[in-house]
Amino acid sequence: MKKMMLATALMALTAGAALAQDVVRIGTEGAYEPYNYIDQATGELTGYEIELGNELCKRASLNCEFVQNAWDSIIPNLQSGNYDMIMAGMSITDEREEVIDFSQNYIPPASSAYLALTAEANTGEGAVVAAQTGTIQAGYVAESGATLLEFATPDETVAAVKNGEADAVFADKDYLAPIAADSNGELVLLANEVQLGGGVGIGLRETDTELKEKMNAAIQSMKDDGSLNAMITKWFGPEAVTF
Repeated sequence: MKKMMLATALMALTAGAALAQDVVRIGTEGAYEPYNYIDQATGELTGYEIELGNELCKRASLNCEFVQNAWDSIIPNLQSGNYDMIMAGMSITDEREEVIDFSQNYIPPASSAYLALTAEANTGEGAVVAAQTGTIQAGYVAESGATLLEFATPDETVAAVKNGEADAVFADKDYLAPIAADSNGELVLLANEVQLGGGVGIGLRETDTELKEKMNAAIQSMKDDGSLNAMITKWFGPEAVTF
């Protein structure tokens, strides 16, 4: 029995690792509402990606559990085997595809936006713009002529605008829009939206081809029967971009 258990553990470090385990683990940040966040009433992970991940695993006949992990180490911890997939609002980019693989997207390419204290806020040359470290938005700001102010969490980027450290924050519009709506006019979305990335997908190790195929099939089945669009609308509202 011990030899069998050791063999299973070793398989977890090789191709198809996730499928050799009883539980497929999904890494998520738990701090990016409505994608993934902690329900303050229950202390449990919730959000679009939590509901979606559970449904995808059901369709793929996999037993899955979510693992909370800080954003700045979320790819290294996938590579080291701490979990088997990433569902954390991660945009598909060429740079990330050099180190990990992606499923097909489960959110289509959508807009990134600026959030500021006034609609006249500067976001270009001479401005200080906050963004979360390691995001495509941070990369964009760094090349825009503005001064990039990076933070480990998305909450900190918004706080930087509120306390005057930054002129604006640049992030997914889906994340910023509810914050603006709930701010009683303190914060406003700016009109200069930007399209970045190839949509949001599941991050996987490049060796886990069988798991990728299962996830792709499950995502496609939800696109085909309309349930993916329904779930997007539920979490992001009727104006959200759908498939």
